[in-house]
Amino acid sequence: MKFIHLSDLHIGKRVNEFSMLEDQEFILDRIARVIEEEKPDAVLIAGDVYDKSVPSAEAVQLFDRFLAKLSKLAGKVLIISGNHDSPERIAFGSKIMDLSGVHMSPVYDGTVKPVCMTDGFGEMDVFMLPFIKPAHVRASIPGADPTTYSDAVRVAIGNMAINARKRNVLMTHQFVTGAARSDSEDVSVGGADNVDADVFEPFDYVALGHLHRPQRVGKDTVRYCGTPLKYSFSEVDDDKSVTVVDLFEKGNVTVREVPLVPMRDMKQIKGSYMHVTDKRYYKDFDTGAYLHITLTDEEDVPDAISKLRSIYPNIMKLDYDNERTRTNAVITAADELESKTPMELFAKFYETQNNRTLSEEQHCYVSKLIEQIWEDGK
Repeated sequence: MKFIHLSDLHIGKRVNEFSMLEDQEFILDRIARVIEEEKPDAVLIAGDVYDKSVPSAEAVQLFDRFLAKLSKLAGKVLIISGNHDSPERIAFGSKIMDLSGVHMSPVYDGTVKPVCMTDGFGEMDVFMLPFIKPAHVRASIPGADPTTYSDAVRVAIGNMAINARKRNVLMTHQFVTGAARSDSEDVSVGGADNVDADVFEPFDYVALGHLHRPQRVGKDTVRYCGTPLKYSFSEVDDDKSVTVVDLFEKGNVTVREVPLVPMRDMKQIKGSYMHVTDKRYYKDFDTGAYLHITLTDEEDVPDAISKLRSIYPNIMKLDYDNERTRTNAVITAADELESKTPMELFAKFYETQNNRTLSEEQHCYVSKLIEQIWEDGK
């Protein structure tokens, strides 16, 4: 039994105010090509189809087109809702879609009926467990009183009719303890959403969603496939891919990755303004990539981001690394507020923020501005 493991498409996502829809359409087309070549028995999408619980019309239309392709290229398509999705919206029309081989996870009600598939090695059950919280389990299973996410998932799995003689696959969308996060994910204070990996022991493969970095957790068969695109600069060194899983006889599972190349990569560069605008530097650089540029100039470059965009049109983030930014100045409340003039207060604030005093020209400009404001306010 061969299947493709996907998750965290986050269709409709904006990264640093850049819409990713065009990039998502491109990468979904590349994923469809991989599926066409691999000819899997099923495609599993482990949650966070959309980036928002109420997605835009454009996001819904893009996923609709992708789903139509998948339904022709794979025997079955199985989709669960993640923490960014609306379970009710993902479940809409599921009974009709079941007839066409597209299975959408219903709203969690305490029961998870498996989707049964058969090949030369016998039957395989796929259990579709959407993102759940302890409150969902308490409301759905009489007598259950989980207080942690780990307990909630353990109870939910304990309530499944798992046949140990079959091959069993779980799709779920949770944070498994020990996995590595990236900056584009939601974080719970104190790791309150942690789920222990040992709760997945009954399964031959666990198709995880939620974390954006592809990785195994404890063993190869408990796996996050990661996002198909980079959604934060903490992911610049990650290699995005499609996860292909083959289940042979029970206990024999192989996992491999098919690389994905995006329309625009995400990169970080650092140097002085003169350096990064030197043609000898950028002539062989992918100037169309989404960029985080860090300038090392001691003085701020006026309108730097606009000037840099003439070379690097997709700058997402610009900051400085210099003496001023490296000084961890702390602004404290001043007891002498009433005894100092507005100019003196501003000069002190500027010095604290920038680790240097106002120049004569800046002092003159601010002084005139304060006088104007003072006069206008009378």
